[in-house]
Amino acid sequence: MNIKDAVQLGAGFGNLDFLAKQVVEGFISGMHKSPFHGFSAEFAEHKVYNQGESTRHIDWKLYAKTDKLYTKRYDDETNLRCHFILDNSSSMHYPILKKQSLDTYNKIGFSALAIASLMNLLKKQRDAVGLSVYNNHYDYYVPEKGSERHHAMLLNQLDVAIQNPENSIGTDTYAILHQIAEKLHKRSMVVLFSDMFQTSSDSDKLFEALQHLKHNKHEVILFHTLDYETEMEFDFESKPQRFIDVETGKYMDLYAENAKDAYKEAMFMFTDQLKAQCAQYRIHYVPVNIQEMFHPVLTRFLVQRQKFG
Repeated sequence: MNIKDAVQLGAGFGNLDFLAKQVVEGFISGMHKSPFHGFSAEFAEHKVYNQGESTRHIDWKLYAKTDKLYTKRYDDETNLRCHFILDNSSSMHYPILKKQSLDTYNKIGFSALAIASLMNLLKKQRDAVGLSVYNNHYDYYVPEKGSERHHAMLLNQLDVAIQNPENSIGTDTYAILHQIAEKLHKRSMVVLFSDMFQTSSDSDKLFEALQHLKHNKHEVILFHTLDYETEMEFDFESKPQRFIDVETGKYMDLYAENAKDAYKEAMFMFTDQLKAQCAQYRIHYVPVNIQEMFHPVLTRFLVQRQKFG
């Protein structure tokens, strides 16, 4: 089977909703619950979270600081609007897999399961969720809603993205982000999962797209999703290999060791520039290694959700 055939076939999870619930249950149960002590008066309204309670009033900012789980009472409750954006370009289907599971996934699988898990948390809090999916064109858009039927429809679309990718010939992420920004009229959290690999390398286009996403005072999080072992560290066997661009079909034959230093330098420059550009527009840049657990993604998202809400 060649790379194009493998990309066309795709590799799904089977039951995305069930796995997302497992991720969330593991995330909640893995949090520390201990007696409240040693904090100043600013936390006087907090109490220890008890398993089984609603997660709606958890103070995620406090959890990020203390690694302990507390809830906070609010006089008024406000629901949030959240729009997820999933990059479904061919490069997101790396590495090529025959099957995905909670222990083995590629970039698109990790991103889809992370989104499904975040949707599960937001559903518990009665927040409205929307979704956009793109590759070299704008594939799918649905606005924010909170119904059970809507939730099931989005899960189905995430499954479709994993299992039925298109062979994209280049990806113009910046142009797609402009189109999505035009559709988001009400203030929302905008959450993008992408490896940010695309055809154009014009940084001015990125500045414009990121700035556009911030209009209407949206809160924007970029989960920059990569396989760190190979895509950042270029850790391959030291033997002649063919490296193929899954989007263009172009290839190079080389010894990985001979290109490793130059590749790593280029990748670190790329990620540092992206991080700086996000900071300039107050977009929350979060590096994501798909070889790690989902907990850092869920924690960072919920910290920003609490600030936004």
